[in-house]
Amino acid sequence: MTLATETLVQTTLSDLPLDIAFQRTCDCPPKHLNCMTAKEWIKSQVGVWQFNYSGRDIRDKKAHPATFPIALAHQVIKMFTHRGELVVDPFVGSGTTLVAAQDLDRNAVGADLLEEYIGLSQQRLGLPTPDGSRQIAIAQDARNLSDYFAPDSVKLFFTSPPYANMLNRPRANKSRRSSERRNQQFGKVEQYSQDVRDLGTLDPVRYGESLERIYGDLLPTLMPGGHCVINVNDLWEKEERIALHSIVIESMQRAGYLFKNIIIWDRTNIVNRIGIFGWPSNYITMGTTFEYILDFQRPANG
Repeated sequence: MTLATETLVQTTLSDLPLDIAFQRTCDCPPKHLNCMTAKEWIKSQVGVWQFNYSGRDIRDKKAHPATFPIALAHQVIKMFTHRGELVVDPFVGSGTTLVAAQDLDRNAVGADLLEEYIGLSQQRLGLPTPDGSRQIAIAQDARNLSDYFAPDSVKLFFTSPPYANMLNRPRANKSRRSSERRNQQFGKVEQYSQDVRDLGTLDPVRYGESLERIYGDLLPTLMPGGHCVINVNDLWEKEERIALHSIVIESMQRAGYLFKNIIIWDRTNIVNRIGIFGWPSNYITMGTTFEYILDFQRPANG
């Protein structure tokens, strides 16, 4: 028995595209978007989602500074794929997308610049499940991913990419209560790396340009009608709100994707002891309480 996850650090052109299954293994009718029941579909149509963390989630900022719940990945994967189809996360980080894909019998590939995160993904996946799906972690720049997949083979791109240069500065903890502001994170730069290829080191304009290139190159590998879902937050820079979600939308449209939906991830149920931010003279909605889940689609005839 082999592990359900593999780490590919070096790959030659002769090894590409990856030998990984992408055909659905369920009995759903051909035109169905997913394997959901009508009841599950109705719950998913609400434009505001909430999720809880579980014991398998990584909450330790030292392991990874910006994780999302497995439940979020579960919901997106169930919404836009069938069992057996292929899910790709170009910025896989701690491997949450791969864990969710393994739970749901989807094949999946995740890429990250940092080999330490690839190792973390491998540890989280552990032993294989009996369904036979594969989850592969690749130490690779997302800019090089298009060669890894055959045309029209990926059903879903799902990721939470670096939020431009939001983490690439000393942490001020303004959203925390004053008594808790100077915690172990205060004053630290939590950016993943200082690699010039890392999107987290880029200003918002260059960040958008990089996303356009990455997803533009990946577009032919996505099945016609397939979806790309991106979780992102906005930035604050010198008292100005930078609408990063708008930059992402415009970049993806330039790359050839249709913009389909905005879903609000309501985080209020998992955020405790919020500080009085801006009171009494400057009203600001805090990014710690909500994030955007942006849904894009490859045109069915494109």
